[in-house]
Amino acid sequence: MSECNHDCEHCASKESCEIVKAKLNDRSKIKKVIAVLSGKGGVGKSFITSMIAVSLNRRGFSVGILDGDITGPSIPKAFGIKDKAMGEDGLIYPLISKGGIKIISSNCLLENDQDPIVWRGPLLGNLVKQFYEEVLWEELDYLVIDMPPGTGDVALTVFQTLPVDDLIIVTSPQDLVSLIVTKAINMANMMNIHVSGVIENMSYLKCPDCGKKISIFGESHLEEFSKQIGFDILGRLPLVSSNAEKVDKGEIEQVSIEEFEPIIDKIIGGK
Repeated sequence: MSECNHDCEHCASKESCEIVKAKLNDRSKIKKVIAVLSGKGGVGKSFITSMIAVSLNRRGFSVGILDGDITGPSIPKAFGIKDKAMGEDGLIYPLISKGGIKIISSNCLLENDQDPIVWRGPLLGNLVKQFYEEVLWEELDYLVIDMPPGTGDVALTVFQTLPVDDLIIVTSPQDLVSLIVTKAINMANMMNIHVSGVIENMSYLKCPDCGKKISIFGESHLEEFSKQIGFDILGRLPLVSSNAEKVDKGEIEQVSIEEFEPIIDKIIGGK
């Protein structure tokens, strides 16, 4: 397996590999799966995941969030969810946000939110797969998966076993963009996952007095890099301290970002 090129269709060891595709339970139906990935932590990936779900929900779509960041879950806190998931008949009931978004996360299973999950990679990936298969999602227009940062075991499991329709990559100006984004895009290409594009978060700070955009992390080179590598820029988002405060209070559904609406247009339209 160390020489695996992930081209399962033409693999001579295809039968021994035995990658089992995830199968949705018969009481659930999901029209489209969107995965959100960042090459490294600290760029606001979970915030972007949440805002995609919130924005789609505001437009009348039925939406769920699968928190795939098993060891660093932050989705429940952003939505102010403290209850624990229950289940019966082999199915897990998702938690429901105030706005009606269905959410499942490892923190919804822990008795104490501060307890660490100290598992090896395959177990983490299996739990993400289990969340997809065994949660009673019912009918969803969109399931948004908050991936853990990087291109490790969980990302591999998701891409190999879940029916991901689109991948959205989150970055920020202070990243080593040319390296981090390239790794994520190359992995997606290897796994035949469609990349919708890149969102640059914390791109600038807008002056509250004059409205001038201030590049506090330096000027972005995403535009020229996108032309070199060949990916779409879905949008750039400002750094707004009041949004972070709302997330800390579990009020992300009250966050409104004007610059986010064109991004959702592209996601819905597949542009």
